[in-house]
Amino acid sequence: MVVMTNEEKKSAYELMLAQAKVLFANEDNALANFSNASALLNTTLPNSVFTGFYLMDNVKNELILGPFQGNVSCVRIALGKGVCGQSRTLIVQDVTKHANYIACDSAARSEIVVPMVKDGKLVGVLDLDSHQVGDYNDVDQDYLVAFIKILLEKTELTFG
Repeated sequence: MVVMTNEEKKSAYELMLAQAKVLFANEDNALANFSNASALLNTTLPNSVFTGFYLMDNVKNELILGPFQGNVSCVRIALGKGVCGQSRTLIVQDVTKHANYIACDSAARSEIVVPMVKDGKLVGVLDLDSHQVGDYNDVDQDYLVAFIKILLEKTELTFG
C-alpha cells in the first residue's frame, strides 16, 4: 500500500496535468482521449483499482461504461444510483459505509467521482476507485477538476 502525502499528490498531479496538455493538444477524438486519460490517471495514482469514465446516454437517461483501466465493471448506472449516478463531485472515504454504493469491484475501498459538464450538459463522470480507505481528499478533487477541464476542452464529443 502506498500512502501519498498531499505534497506528493500535488507533485504527481502537476506532472499529470503537464502530460495531459501535451497528450491532448493535437487529438480531439473522444475514444482516443478518454482511453489515454484513463491510462494516465491509472499510472499517476498508485492505489487505483479503477480509473475510468461513465458517459451519459441521453436516450436511455443513464450512464454507460466508457474507457477505463481496471477489472470488469458495471456497465450501466441509472442517474441517482450509486456514487457515479449522483452527478456531482463526491468523495466516499469508505465505500462499505456508503448507503447508495454499487459494488462493481470488491477491491474498491474508497471512491471519487467528478462530473463532466460541457456546454451546460452532463456528458459523463470521471470515476476513480482505490484499494485504500480514505485515499481521496480535496487535493484530488481540485486536480481532477482541472484534468477534466483540459480533457473536455480538447475533445470533440460525438456521443450522448
